[in-house]
Amino acid sequence: MPAHVLLPVALCAGCCGLLAVGALRPGLPRVRWTDGLAAALAAGVLAVASLGNLNPLATGLATGCLAVVMLRVILTFRHHTRTLQVSRREALTDALTGLGNRRRLLSDLRGHLDPKGDGCVLMLFDLNGFKAYNDAFGHAAGDQLLVRLGRALAEAVGPEGRAYRFGGDEFCALVPGRRLHDSEAAALQALSEDGRGFSITAAHGVARIPVEASTASSALKLADQRMYAAKYAARTSRAVSRLRDVLGDVLEERERGLGDHADAVARQARRVGRRLDLADDDLDDLAWAAWLHDIGMAAVPDAVLAEPGPLSDEAWRLMRQHTVIGERILSRAPALRSAAALVRASHERLDGQGYPDGLKGDAIPLGARVVAVCDAFDALTAGRPHRPPVDVEAALDELLRCAGTQFDRRVVEALVAVMAEDAPAHVSA
Repeated sequence: MPAHVLLPVALCAGCCGLLAVGALRPGLPRVRWTDGLAAALAAGVLAVASLGNLNPLATGLATGCLAVVMLRVILTFRHHTRTLQVSRREALTDALTGLGNRRRLLSDLRGHLDPKGDGCVLMLFDLNGFKAYNDAFGHAAGDQLLVRLGRALAEAVGPEGRAYRFGGDEFCALVPGRRLHDSEAAALQALSEDGRGFSITAAHGVARIPVEASTASSALKLADQRMYAAKYAARTSRAVSRLRDVLGDVLEERERGLGDHADAVARQARRVGRRLDLADDDLDDLAWAAWLHDIGMAAVPDAVLAEPGPLSDEAWRLMRQHTVIGERILSRAPALRSAAALVRASHERLDGQGYPDGLKGDAIPLGARVVAVCDAFDALTAGRPHRPPVDVEAALDELLRCAGTQFDRRVVEALVAVMAEDAPAHVSA
């Protein structure tokens, strides 16, 4: 074969060999240096062919070689495009639950920050009881629990909302503002699970975007602050409830019947407080003060409590210290300090003749004035060892007689109205 024919055919055969070598190498599809060299040689052959007559075999081989190289380039590009899409998806997805991760959440939050847009609500959740669950059942079971809860959360806020795993045992959700109430309740239900030996619930905080937060970080910070405030309040409530049980036992052990008296005064005080339009927080303080107003009696000597006749001056001095002692006991619990102040003033009189500070009129906290009226009402209707009980109407008449001197008339009238709701045919102001 002449040299001018043999050389192009040999070059094209070499191109095919380079392509074969590149194809045989293991690994993901990609354009290798052998492909580039083969393409260059094939292009050279075709360039020579364009200048004059060239063996058809060489031209066909060179054209085929370039076609194969282009095919490999196209396949490699498609593979890398798919790989990039998968990488981006994985970068925005929590590997365990399949929910959006923190990066996806931040991206979606930024999309809702436009003041002209519809906005949304960010809900941040932290699981209660998850650490105990992990300790009891193991981390594998804990992971399965997170998967179940994450799936339930996604169903609860969908299809308009989106759920995320923020990290650890924290979840998030973005929902339209108009759906907040329903979505909030559904999400809390979704993140709850009870079983033998465990109970999982969730504390949460909410931030409205862009009304309450103009950046993604400020929205997360606000929701986080509210979530932990709610978590602390729940813990405090449980602690105070346990404290109440303990102090209730102290009252009952100190004197039989004090516990029932405390319950009755607390029930009436809360109803009277509502009648006076007290705020919810003030109602809670009032209820605690009413329930624990006699806790200082634990420090009063038995001889004083058991004295049958009128108390001596010394006995009265000791008795009048029980409100101060009660305040001191309750003030040791930060959540009960407001109630403690009401307990101290619960035996003050409107005319200034009460104890321990001789406060007068509006200087006496309203809650303390309510406790005083409800305490006296229960004492009259339940009776005492040295005094028989009276009926409701007689008790209210006595309180009205003392209104303006010992008791606040507005509070007494509120109690009269409350009792009228229970027995309208027997009670009138």
